[in-house]
Amino acid sequence: MKRILNYLSLVALGVGSFAQGGLEYQEPPQEIKELIDAPLAPWVRIDNKGENVVLLYRNAYKTIAELSEEELRLGGLRINPVTNIGSRTTFYNNIKVKKAFDADAKQVTGLPENPRLAYFSWSPDESMMAFSHTTTTGVEIWVLDVEKGSAKKLTNAGANANMGWPMTWFTDNKALLVKMLPGDREPLIDTETAVPTGPTVTESTGAKAQNRTYQDLLTDPTDEKNFEQLARSEIHKVTLDGNTSKWMDTGMHRGMDFSPDGNYVLMTTIKRPFSYLVPYYRFASETSIYSKNGELVKQLLDMPVDEVRPKGFMATTDKKRSFSWRGDKPATMVWALALDGGDPANEMEYRDEVFELPAPFSGEERSLLKTKNRFSAITWGTNEVAVAYDYWFDNRNTKTYVFNPSDNSKEAKIIFDRNYQDAYSNPGNFVTTKNNYNQSVLSIDNGNAYLMGDGFTDEGQFPFVDQINLESGETKRLYQSAYTDKVEDLVDAIDMKKGEILVRIESPTEYPNYYLRNIKKKIALKPITQFENPFKSIQDVHKEVITYKRDDGLELTGTLYLPVGYDKEKKEKMPMILWAYPVEYKDKSSAGQNTTNPNEFIYPWYGSPIFWVTRGYVVLDDAAFPIVGEGDEEPNDTFRKQLVANGKAAIDAVDELGYIDRNRVGVGGHSYGAFMVANLLSHSNLFAAGIARSGAYNRTLTPFGFQREERSYWDAPEVYYTMSPFMHADKMKTPLLLIHGKADNNSGTYPMQSERYFNALKGLGAPARLVMLPKESHGYRAKESIMHVLWEQDKWLEENVKNKDPMETTVEMEVDED
Repeated sequence: MKRILNYLSLVALGVGSFAQGGLEYQEPPQEIKELIDAPLAPWVRIDNKGENVVLLYRNAYKTIAELSEEELRLGGLRINPVTNIGSRTTFYNNIKVKKAFDADAKQVTGLPENPRLAYFSWSPDESMMAFSHTTTTGVEIWVLDVEKGSAKKLTNAGANANMGWPMTWFTDNKALLVKMLPGDREPLIDTETAVPTGPTVTESTGAKAQNRTYQDLLTDPTDEKNFEQLARSEIHKVTLDGNTSKWMDTGMHRGMDFSPDGNYVLMTTIKRPFSYLVPYYRFASETSIYSKNGELVKQLLDMPVDEVRPKGFMATTDKKRSFSWRGDKPATMVWALALDGGDPANEMEYRDEVFELPAPFSGEERSLLKTKNRFSAITWGTNEVAVAYDYWFDNRNTKTYVFNPSDNSKEAKIIFDRNYQDAYSNPGNFVTTKNNYNQSVLSIDNGNAYLMGDGFTDEGQFPFVDQINLESGETKRLYQSAYTDKVEDLVDAIDMKKGEILVRIESPTEYPNYYLRNIKKKIALKPITQFENPFKSIQDVHKEVITYKRDDGLELTGTLYLPVGYDKEKKEKMPMILWAYPVEYKDKSSAGQNTTNPNEFIYPWYGSPIFWVTRGYVVLDDAAFPIVGEGDEEPNDTFRKQLVANGKAAIDAVDELGYIDRNRVGVGGHSYGAFMVANLLSHSNLFAAGIARSGAYNRTLTPFGFQREERSYWDAPEVYYTMSPFMHADKMKTPLLLIHGKADNNSGTYPMQSERYFNALKGLGAPARLVMLPKESHGYRAKESIMHVLWEQDKWLEENVKNKDPMETTVEMEVDED
């Protein structure tokens, strides 16, 4: 059904005032710029005993020069072929250390000049921390002595971090295994000048390979050769005095994981053939166990190319998967196997089975348990008790099992069976402690374990610690946060017997800081960090979480900010920017829950709309945009109708408070939020303008599912068509700012999505502006880019929202009702 609304204004006048074509990077107004320039607090790493603190410092943003360094995109990886590390790696530039309750931190000595540090890794006993340093020519491995506060270099610049972590600790804390560049590496082929020797050919054999639209895939034999050279490494043993010895010959080695007792290493090595359809982690590979001296003990899996899987998010391989060491045993390998062949369409009482095989790995594998849904993980405890988890996407169900690893004749007991989107019923996470192997295992006391939870309720958020009897399932609350004006995040348990837990506390104006709390003794919090608020210019901004209902009665929430200095008594009508991201649910109960805390610190990160409180806007951030499909109905069957209902409810709610001029409301979003924006502007008259960053607009270009839609285009063509703003570009009459990184690597949001959509809008005469950011991926990293994005958004909002001409000519627009 369609109804005509004579309401929406065609705003084209302001659009043409921007520069067309090439444009140098611009900077936003000073009040926004000073928030971007604020220093970044360090990343805090605290050991499990709560004694030593390592502070890692970095710049908030990269530079466009850093993003412009040489980059190869191969097999789903982005690699700097000069330095042999991921080209998008976040680097830190300083380290300080302190005792937990010391006021001041001391500077680590011995660091390299111009540090570019990454891959920080505690030693098993947490007395040291290994890390990488990237020079202009390659990657070095360094180690920090935490007690002494000094660092030293262990290797030259020949480490290979092209596939992630380049090192792992021996369990004796005396050496590391390091992936090093092989001596026989061949020069890379210049893809721009290479002369083809023939066409690129791929073939379909008839088996269904319904893969997502991955980016940065291999495309031809030249890519294959370059990938192989970049992935190959020798494994070296490097002692803390810098002595190195070859531990394993050259191969395309991925993961390296020591057994708890340190006598064996689990290794996965990629081999040919590769694939042009899936990323490197689904290439052919071998998974094997080696001795600590590098000798092959047992091959666990010879995995072919994993291109062909059944349809659905819960589809998986029919081979062994999820290999890991059992944390409570010296050397026992564990893995899962799909009982349904990896096909969610096969109805089975149990979907997965979990097996174990102890050293020396020559005996028979033994079943540990079966899971109703797809196996997820295990938290090990003792030989008699462990906890396992599974999940299933279609009904959003997750189950938690208590089982006896030593006796599989005893059926695993389900202690939690719930909707994983139901935040109010979340029992929390099991507390772990380090055992004699330095592995994290269940913290158990006389048959009781402990749970730490976020504590979301319909009355607010109250994080908690519960004691749970693993036999009866009965729980007893040991602690519940009583803050009503702050947020207390329960980070980790230091010592549950003593009642010591690590917490992080913040408020809208109080920067997050760490403390030691004793939940058994009523003593004062012991501060560990004392960071100050770097964003004081917005510390007096009014912030609240508002609740409201959409037209079907579903309760929604949003975080409301009022402009700096706004007088709530006078209630001047202000422009508003609404920012949101749609989320799909299978039940209204979960969709209507409030998981936003008004006491969270106001952090103006680059993608946030909060900056505009400094520019005279009301901001409604994180506005709830649930898309619900109950029973046999899928959420996306009524996507547009629910989307518009969410938007209208949000505007109505703030309008009823008397704060806004509802004719001057802009809407923005990133990624799936950008997709939301384009749909809202095409199918409603609610907004004066929109901002859509790094989105997808034509769902037929992602035909085998997208976001949480697992049906293919051929299963539900009307859904793909109805949801695609590109298909309805002729209805767009509202100014839309499109921003996209030219190097977007996110599945589905190819830069082409914005380019093609803009061309359609331009061809149909819609008011739009397209900004393509050089070198930027799905999220933006360079400070120059971020400053320019904020400038673009500010100009767009000023011209098309705040200063919208109330006398503009209105046109008729059709609003579809699904």
